[in-house]
Amino acid sequence: MTEPRVVAVDGPAAAGKGTLARRLAAALGLPYLDTGLLYRAVGRRVLDRGADPRDAAVAEAEARALTAADLDRADLRGPEADMAASAVAVIPAVRAALLDWQRAFGRSHGAVMDGRDIGTVIFPDAPVKLFVTASAEARAKRRHAELLARGIARDLAAVEAEMRARDAQDAGRSTAPMRPAEDAVLLDTTALGIEEVFATALDLVRARLGA
Repeated sequence: MTEPRVVAVDGPAAAGKGTLARRLAAALGLPYLDTGLLYRAVGRRVLDRGADPRDAAVAEAEARALTAADLDRADLRGPEADMAASAVAVIPAVRAALLDWQRAFGRSHGAVMDGRDIGTVIFPDAPVKLFVTASAEARAKRRHAELLARGIARDLAAVEAEMRARDAQDAGRSTAPMRPAEDAVLLDTTALGIEEVFATALDLVRARLGA
């Protein structure tokens, strides 16, 4: 059965999928969910306990104890949060614990959801699937600028190295690896501005949804 008005926006970090997904949700009048925040929040809860995010038992327990308030934390961005999120995301029990929550969110009123496995695992029958990507160099420069804007000084080369490591981990995990769905539309934002990407995506989404 076709899922109700779900727009799946997948892709690697700093490709622009979050900005695009938020704007699409606003234009379409649909709820928006950054599913990456769920994994970031789980990673943070594990770190709060002084545990290793790779500890499957601890990570699963924190995923099942996750609350809506955890998604509003101010420390869910940055290198430490990035790596913790990627570490817990490879744990099958964590993904299973968060699966029903994500599906319930999308099914309730429709949604624009961004992540890494929305179109392949969470909503494989979504009527619209986008895979937003960009070169590692371009994404590293964007993330570096974001960090500087938040007062976090990092070496650009180190940011790019961390991003490539996370890409490899996300794409190589055995459960729900990051990859485009077979019927996803690829949007490469390396040389495109947000307005061009948004206009292209909005036309596509409206055509698919009949909106």
